Order: sequence, then C-alpha cells, then structure tokens
Amino acid sequence: MYYNYKGFYSIVLMALVDADYKFIWADVGGMGLGSDAQFYNHCELKEGAENGTIGFPDPDPMPNGTQDVPYFWIGDNAFALRHYMMKPYGQRGLTKEERIFDYRLSRARRVVENAFGILSNRFQVLLSTMQHHPSTVKFIVTTCVILHNMMRMRHPRLQNQQLDRAENTNHYYVPGAWRLGQNLEDTQTVSGPPNTASMDGKTQMELIKHWVNSPGGAVPWQYRMI
Repeated sequence: MYYNYKGFYSIVLMALVDADYKFIWADVGGMGLGSDAQFYNHCELKEGAENGTIGFPDPDPMPNGTQDVPYFWIGDNAFALRHYMMKPYGQRGLTKEERIFDYRLSRARRVVENAFGILSNRFQVLLSTMQHHPSTVKFIVTTCVILHNMMRMRHPRLQNQQLDRAENTNHYYVPGAWRLGQNLEDTQTVSGPPNTASMDGKTQMELIKHWVNSPGGAVPWQYRMI
C-alpha cells in the first residue's frame, strides 16, 4: 500500500500553505499508493470547506474591483473546481484569456513550491529512504513541518535567501537557492472526472479570468509570458 507509482515506498504529505511559506494545515502519513485526489476527498479540510466550518473570511472585492469574490485555495488538476478551489484550465486549446489566467495562477503556486522546496532542503532526511516504521516516519515528517514553521516565524530573513525572488526587470522570476539542490519527487497529477466542476466554481473562475484580463487586474508583462 505504500509502494507508489514511481516505484518506491513513500508516505504522503498533503498541506495547505499560506503566503508566508508556512504550513497552516497538513495531513501526514497517507499511503504512497493513493493519489492526491483520493486523500483530499477524504480529509477534514474538504469537509470543512463543504460544510462552511473552515473559517474563510467574508468575500471581498479583488484589488481595483467592485464585486465581492469568495476567498479560495489554489490547487492543480488533481482537485475538483469549486468556489473555494481554483485550478488551471489545462493545456490544450486555450484562449489567450485562459492562458493569462493559468499564468497568474502559476505565479501564486510558486509559494507552495518554495515552501516544500525549503522544507526538503533544510531537512534532507525527507530526501532519503528512512529505515523506520511508517508511524515513526510520520512523526519525523510532522516534526520537520513544525520546525519549518518555527524557522519562518523566528528567522524569516535567514530563509528568504532560499526563496524564488520576485521577477527581475524583465519580470522573469529568479529561482531560489533551494532549486539548486535535490528536491522532493514530483507528485502524481491525477485529473478528476470531467463532471467535478461545480457551477459556482465555474462562475468564480470566469470572474477571476475576467479580472486578470481587465485594466484593474492585469499586470503589463503578462501578455508576453504566455
């Protein structure tokens, strides 16, 4: 059950990352055979989002906007589109506006990549085979996540040198130092069935797509990034 699709044994760390590269929720210990979608569909995070107990702030307008938009998470194609979960359109037959949306979404997702990258490069036990019982491995990974958060809170400048830096004068991002080292194995991207997008999720996706392509939400360099 722990033997994953890449041919080795693993447990799964599924996490929610905030804008400061901290892990604000984590589920540690899923068996490597499973997919992201399977773990998410049975976790407390989804349940809390569905029943309204997760504690999202009240909807607010986007910058320079007038219409209230619910707060949402950013995921990949493993997750179902909902008003609280935005994901990319995909890779084929996209319009210019949809490619702009995907680009802007990918910029936000870099925060998640950086959080996992810093975690694994600081605690390189995560990059090796742990000769321990799964319960002990779960304890080690959980401890690493907690220590990572403590470092972010107490010594943020020390870790900032590891981060991807903001776009340079040409608005291309400058890769962080963590990308130069060994990184965690990529997770399997599993697309959900075609009917997993809710109507309110599609409506919000279209609203955000319109905003990132509007004078109020566009950034001047986005058109040459696609």
